Amino acid sequence: MSNKTDSEIEFNEVTSKLPKSLHSFIVKQPYKEYTFQNQAVWRYVMRLNVDFLKNVAHKSYINGLKLTGISIDEIPRMEGMNRILKDIGWAAVAVDGFIPPNAFMAFQAHNVLVISSEIRTIDHIGYTPAPDIIHEAAGHAPIIANAEYSEYLRRFGELGSKAISSDEDDKIFDAIRELSILKENPNSTSEDINNATRKVEEMQKNVGELSEMAKIRNLHWWSVEYGLIGDIDNPKIYGAGLLSSIEESKDCLSQSIKKIPYSIKAAETNFDITSAQPYLFVTPTFSHLSYVLEKFANQMCVRVGGLSSVEKVIESKKIGTIELSTGIQISSVFTRVISNDDKPIYIQSSSPTALSNNNKELIGHGTDYHKDGFGSPLGKLEGINLAIEDMSPKDLKAYGIIEGEYVELKFEGGILVRGVIITGKRDIKGKIQLISFKDCSVKYKDEILFEPDWGIYDMAVGKDVVSVFAGPADDDSFLDNYKLPTSTSEQIIYDDKSLHLHKLYAEVKEIRQSGGNIELQKINGIYNQIISNYHDEWLILLEIYEILYETKYELRDSVKKSLLELKRNNKFTDLIENGLKLIEWTVG
Repeated sequence: MSNKTDSEIEFNEVTSKLPKSLHSFIVKQPYKEYTFQNQAVWRYVMRLNVDFLKNVAHKSYINGLKLTGISIDEIPRMEGMNRILKDIGWAAVAVDGFIPPNAFMAFQAHNVLVISSEIRTIDHIGYTPAPDIIHEAAGHAPIIANAEYSEYLRRFGELGSKAISSDEDDKIFDAIRELSILKENPNSTSEDINNATRKVEEMQKNVGELSEMAKIRNLHWWSVEYGLIGDIDNPKIYGAGLLSSIEESKDCLSQSIKKIPYSIKAAETNFDITSAQPYLFVTPTFSHLSYVLEKFANQMCVRVGGLSSVEKVIESKKIGTIELSTGIQISSVFTRVISNDDKPIYIQSSSPTALSNNNKELIGHGTDYHKDGFGSPLGKLEGINLAIEDMSPKDLKAYGIIEGEYVELKFEGGILVRGVIITGKRDIKGKIQLISFKDCSVKYKDEILFEPDWGIYDMAVGKDVVSVFAGPADDDSFLDNYKLPTSTSEQIIYDDKSLHLHKLYAEVKEIRQSGGNIELQKINGIYNQIISNYHDEWLILLEIYEILYETKYELRDSVKKSLLELKRNNKFTDLIENGLKLIEWTVG
């Protein structure tokens, strides 16, 4: 599936504020590629879910369906959803299947709902491991109409997009995405699916120390995706994974599924995407979700800072940001930290670097200027209790830190900076953040960190690392911040027999929408073709039976007999039984 260019993307008030680095994930919703069988799958799942969920889902769900413009009868168009979502301050964009967690969170932080443009096949109508439009549009969208939950989701995205990930996270993501694509493609072989499943299971079993991203993904899974709310003995459903799964939405409330009070422990609880969940977490209120999230955030590098946080962002081998006590933010792929007494005393990047303040790139200090990397000492000067950032102009003069003058700055821990000060940059409150030198050398013991012939040396000022987080401070500094998936969902190629089946689904839909004009001869012709050529096609038979249900035509009884015969197949038993009950309740 091809991405749209920026000129083709239909932006609105919400999506226009998205960082350009996220645009590459947005695709055009392939509405014309949805078959009439796909439309029937949507209608079946939605009708069944709404009927069942009206009694077991959080009260916001049914109301949210109306508020977010989700149709029960037809797959929603993104444009239509957006016209309605804007009234609650959100928007939706189409993407191709799973996208990297940090990108997913970033969309969420900007009040943009990510909706997979694919739809599950009929073979996975009850549950699919892949994100699809039923899961995203019918699962996530309705609940965001609840203002308290909406803010929790935005805040979650804001913090989640800052979570530092690991190489292991990337490998697991790629494996899960590959598995989901294979499972939803009817042309995939059993061998390919089994191999991909084993790969995911093996990776999940051998997960080492959980990264921040892995932990916050766990929190997301046990709340946003698979969360229950209310009384632990009689909870309601609000998680999108449950709301969009016929099978799991019914099973999750049974006694066989263990219910656990939602707490920060959920961050340490891994999940298996390849199978149904054996336990679920229950939050008493939506506000409790926010409480747990903030409790977790207090442990994140974005709030903790310090040496351990710097080491984590180095280990990630991805773009991250180190923020100093002066407010200056250094964004790059960091390669080294020198420490002393468990404190960072020098940080180094070896790739394009951007300097920012308040998440806005400093003029003249983008990746073009710092294209070869950036290094800077941290901390206080040796023998001086007053940090450079706390020095007044009088103090700076007293210690010889004067523009146009040669100076030697020896930092605690042994970093030595020698050179002629050119100028300095201060923030709006006058706090010095950056000092630039010419003819500068920087040494650590006998190691040369910077030489005069390398050019101008820019030294960040800051006695402490107060925050470390994934991604750049200014999103526009790195347009390649997010890694695009290497695999793409393959467009399903249908044979002539399947294409004819889809045509029959279209004819049934047309008859159903004709306003009570039942073309018996035409319906009979469709039925005979199904019986003769499509032995397992239970869904179209249900749609035919629904049309005929209130009639006394002999054909009605024949269709039901065919359905009951198919029902003997365990694969179809619950699907057909649920469909028949739904017809009896809604039509009868």
